Amino acid sequence: MKCPVCDREMESSLSDQMSRNKLEEEYDVVVVGAGHAGCEAALACARLGLETIIFTVSIDSIALMPCNPNIGGSSKGHLVREIDALGGQMGINIDKTFIQSKMLNKSKGPAVHSLRAQADKMNYSMEMRKTLQSTDHLTIKQAEVSEIVTESYGDNECKIIGARTVSGAVYHCQAVVLCTGTYLRARCLTGEMISYTGPNGLMAANYLTDSLIEHGIEMFRFKTGTPARMDRRSIDFTKMQEQKGDEYIVPFSFTTNPNDVQIDQVSCWLTYTNEKTHEIIRANLDRSPIYAGVIEGTGPRYCPSIEDKVVKFPDKDRHQLFIEPEGINTNEMYVAGMSSSLPEDVQHEMYRTVPGLEHAKIVRNAYAIEYDCINPNQLYPTLEFKKIHGLFSGGQFNGSSGYEEAAAQGLIAGINAAREIMGKDALILDRSEAYIGVLIDDLVTKENHEPYRMMTSRAEYRLLLRQDNADLRLTKKGYDVGLISQERYGRVIEKQKMIQEEVDRISHVVVGANHKVQELLKRYNSVSLSTGSTLVELIRRPELSYDLLKEIDPERPNLPDDVCEQVNINVKYDGYIRRQIKQVENFKKLENKKLEKDFDYDAVSGLRIEAKQKLKLYRPVSIGQASRISGVSPADLSVLLVYLEQYYRNKYGQV
Repeated sequence: MKCPVCDREMESSLSDQMSRNKLEEEYDVVVVGAGHAGCEAALACARLGLETIIFTVSIDSIALMPCNPNIGGSSKGHLVREIDALGGQMGINIDKTFIQSKMLNKSKGPAVHSLRAQADKMNYSMEMRKTLQSTDHLTIKQAEVSEIVTESYGDNECKIIGARTVSGAVYHCQAVVLCTGTYLRARCLTGEMISYTGPNGLMAANYLTDSLIEHGIEMFRFKTGTPARMDRRSIDFTKMQEQKGDEYIVPFSFTTNPNDVQIDQVSCWLTYTNEKTHEIIRANLDRSPIYAGVIEGTGPRYCPSIEDKVVKFPDKDRHQLFIEPEGINTNEMYVAGMSSSLPEDVQHEMYRTVPGLEHAKIVRNAYAIEYDCINPNQLYPTLEFKKIHGLFSGGQFNGSSGYEEAAAQGLIAGINAAREIMGKDALILDRSEAYIGVLIDDLVTKENHEPYRMMTSRAEYRLLLRQDNADLRLTKKGYDVGLISQERYGRVIEKQKMIQEEVDRISHVVVGANHKVQELLKRYNSVSLSTGSTLVELIRRPELSYDLLKEIDPERPNLPDDVCEQVNINVKYDGYIRRQIKQVENFKKLENKKLEKDFDYDAVSGLRIEAKQKLKLYRPVSIGQASRISGVSPADLSVLLVYLEQYYRNKYGQV
């Protein structure tokens, strides 16, 4: 028998062993992969009471961070907050294991504020593993899944009935959630050296791809990469700029007591490449698998290798690098911003041109990794495959990048797998409700030819979808699903009440042009008053805030910090928020016009051929989703809307 990746001969007894293995077990849900997507999917299913088994090629790789061990960052912090508001685990886990925390973009408006925390890599993985192991209805199994098992029903349709491992054991189930990350037929490349392994030298999963292709699933080949890790003792930090964490630490999880995360933090360090670095890279491009044609997969445009940066930005004489610790109990330092697939000897020379790394010792070489993933347009917004009932997927397997994007998809895939089994309506978040909604809608609706990365610019309604109000937006949905307790939901209702009552109160509090008020205004370089003004009118001044006006508001109640934050934002940005709410109302009109899964687009006369082809391929769930499909024009939508009105009148007696 030959390896499906490298064509090498394997033990011929494997197929015999598979045929002899009679082990069969019953579960409700099978989750394939225990990375960030798999963990969230499995926890969601188990917490909803379904018997769940999660497979991993190594139990030591649960919630592994093979790239930079950090959670959050620009737009990604929004995702983590939303995961937490829905009842996921990532925010809770990073609050327990971070070693440095920063709120990014604080000089800008609240829409782009985003929390980022450097994690202790080993502790994060161990803490998540401990969570999985202590969760009822959840079984962890170290084994490689090689096949999905289906049965046919209806016309050209099939459904999941189980999964089979390489050893031949069969696990009967009603749903499978695929969260394979970067492991499917993975290979790692460092110059001319190629190893057929997953990240960090872990075993690749070499068999499942064939089973998926046999089931008609279209596969892509993508690439990502990671920088070298350096020995801390060999780094000269005096040549770098120290980067400290925030003085006051804001937790990710809405359930974490802020007092519990005020810890001593480790420092990160800033340095730069230089022209000497770039000369070495240019001189060795022919040895880079990226430029030598060895790598087949498409890499992420928004997280390029150092080779790509040097080639694509030749006018830049330096690129910033962050030297970040991998944990408290290790000397390994991560060189963020300098991923590479250049050969080992070139890496040794290249890294040592960087100030502070002149004598650095490489603990782990940088490498690129190629892996199989799917074309995500094969999925409904529920993350269920259109062609296979009961098969869901999440994470990098869906063509995305990043731990946070993976966890968000895993949570939604797990929730919807569970709800389908339970006979309940699916949870679909639209673009006006959550960054998670933007992420999934982009994946399943738009053409993605590279690993997808979440960015704040992708969210049209980002002023409404702030990371600070994720609990107010989504906790009810988590409660309705069953992942949020009555007590926690009650606290959110009370928080909403306090915010509204305080906004109402300060709208009616008028302060006069007395000496105390004028002194405060002068102190903050604000125009003095000639007549009375409400507190709301003062808060809307750019230089003032709800907190700064405390001393001229003697009747102000003692409110929690997060309530005060919402009061300030709601007042200061009231006009912009109202305008965006109007935009959402128009957006919802199209989102609420639903399209049936088996809708016959060929019957719609007047639709262009390209539009029919795209609509049949993507099978949108609403007119709103149809409007975002490339190749479907406004004229096509008008034709479709006219047809739908008559169609639903004839079918249901109403529009």
